[in-house]
This record gives sequence, C-alpha cells and structure tokens, in this order.
Amino acid sequence: MKRLFCLAAIAAAVVGHSFSAQAAGLEFGLGATSDSTLTYRLGLTSNWDKSWMQSDVGRLTGYWSGAYTYWEGDDRAGASSLSFSPVFVYEFAGESVKPYIEAGVGVAVFSRTRLEDNNIGQAFQFEDRLGFGLRFTGGHEVGIRATHYSNAGISSNNDGVESYSLHYTMPL
Repeated sequence: MKRLFCLAAIAAAVVGHSFSAQAAGLEFGLGATSDSTLTYRLGLTSNWDKSWMQSDVGRLTGYWSGAYTYWEGDDRAGASSLSFSPVFVYEFAGESVKPYIEAGVGVAVFSRTRLEDNNIGQAFQFEDRLGFGLRFTGGHEVGIRATHYSNAGISSNNDGVESYSLHYTMPL
C-alpha cells in the first residue's frame, strides 16, 4: 500500500506542476470527522472558465480540485490522502459578495485503510462533497464543506468516513 501511495504522490506532483500553472486558488481547510479526528487540507483549484444557465439569479460553473489531506489520529498514527475532483458550483449573483453552493464527485487515495474505528477497506476511495460559502471581490472565498469517502463496495470493508470542514481559498 505504501508503494501505491508513493506512486499516487508522484503522479499528483507531476499533474500538480502543470495544474498549478493554471491554478486559480490555493485552498486551506480545517475539519473534523464524527470520531473527532482532525483533518488538515491543502489544495489547488483551477476554474473551468465556463458558465451555464446564466441569469439574473446566478450561474452554473465549476473548478478542478486537487488536494493533500492529513488525517490526525488519536492513539494511532495519522493518515494522508491525495484527492482530485471536478466540482460544480452554482454561484448566486452579487456585487462584492457572491454566495454559492457546490457539489462534486472525485477520487482519492489513502496511505492507510484504518481511520480511527473506520475500516475503509482499500487505499482507493471516491470523494463526494457538498458545500456552500461566499466568494468575495478579488477571488477570496470562505465556506463550509461536507466530504464523504467510500470505496462504493469495491472492497468487502467499506465503513467510509466523512469530514466536515471550514475552508479558505486565496487567489493565485
């Protein structure tokens, strides 16, 4: 499993190098699971520069998200995960502040298959997210997000795990 995680880290670094050249933001997140495991997230976002259903109410748009998350353990060693996800965003109209809601489904790879009392079964997981927040003039963003990780039954063990977090994104 360590070998798989190392390969994923190398792939993420290579993709991240080209990804960062177009990155729209640097994301910082702090969260917790239902087992009180703290999560620390560092990510890059890249806007799609496309919008649909534009009206006086708002517009549908999106971004790519690549991130590293550290999962702090209570009595066990912590875990790490790398994730990549397309995220759809409905951004409401506004002058200096634009509220938004977001949803996305992506993939993640974990360094461990046990997080506290959860046996996630395998390193490969799907990442589902749902969140809302505020975008400010100049590209700064704050929000709240619920993220669920599960292997969708690919492995016989599939406890899954959720992280509820606050995040801040600054423009690059």
